[in-house]
Amino acid sequence: MNNVLFAFLLTLLAGLSTGIGGLIAFFSRRTNRKFLSISLGFSAGVMIYVSMIEIFAQAQQNLTDALGTRPGSWATVASFFGGMLVIALIDKLIPSEENPHEVRSVEEEAPDAPKPHKLMRMGLMTALAIGIHNFPEGLATFVSALQQPSVAVPIVVAIAIHNIPEGIAVSVPVYQATGSRVRAFRYSFLSGLAEPLGALVGWLVLRPFMNDLLFGILFAGVAGIMVFISFDELLPAAREYGEHHLSLYGLISGMVVMAVSLLLFL
Repeated sequence: MNNVLFAFLLTLLAGLSTGIGGLIAFFSRRTNRKFLSISLGFSAGVMIYVSMIEIFAQAQQNLTDALGTRPGSWATVASFFGGMLVIALIDKLIPSEENPHEVRSVEEEAPDAPKPHKLMRMGLMTALAIGIHNFPEGLATFVSALQQPSVAVPIVVAIAIHNIPEGIAVSVPVYQATGSRVRAFRYSFLSGLAEPLGALVGWLVLRPFMNDLLFGILFAGVAGIMVFISFDELLPAAREYGEHHLSLYGLISGMVVMAVSLLLFL
């Protein structure tokens, strides 16, 4: 029970970091592009390394224990790419202008000639899109924290960093449309609640069936989701915000930090 509560609290923290993006949008006229580039690259490094080195390996261990070496290995690979397929389909169904994976900066979100109705719709649709994206992310974070507590904190930090620009994307158009900081912050904050909600619903639905086989499938799917998000969202955004080498340095730094944190728990 303590592990479940710990995993849920970490997922809640990751999701609600969209509220940090909402606050940044109000108190910063310009985006610190170099810092954001390094941070997003760092998040990608953490998520790619932990997915390929730790989560995938643990999923394969669970599935080979449950199914045998050959079928378990095939099931691991299928689940890994299945996770990518799920998040790719969600991505495909959301229009690019409201897609949270199309990350923009504070100044790019603030229009010169605001049109309140269009801006409000943009903010609400972005909040809805982020909620849809965060639902499987929440389950992914929760399962990771539940199965491997030693890797949970770095994963949560990585997801929290990548949720911050999403909060900006929600709060700025809502603020421009309504003039209310409170309302804009509320929408950016609430959009992140889909992450712990995804964790809660997923756990309640899957808990009666949870065993090595299901854990392995979920864990491999989690690895696929994280790798897809890293390549589809984080790395392209990191390169757009700063120089190519800044995003690369952030990526390598994230991998090093994740590798060292895993070694400390051996």
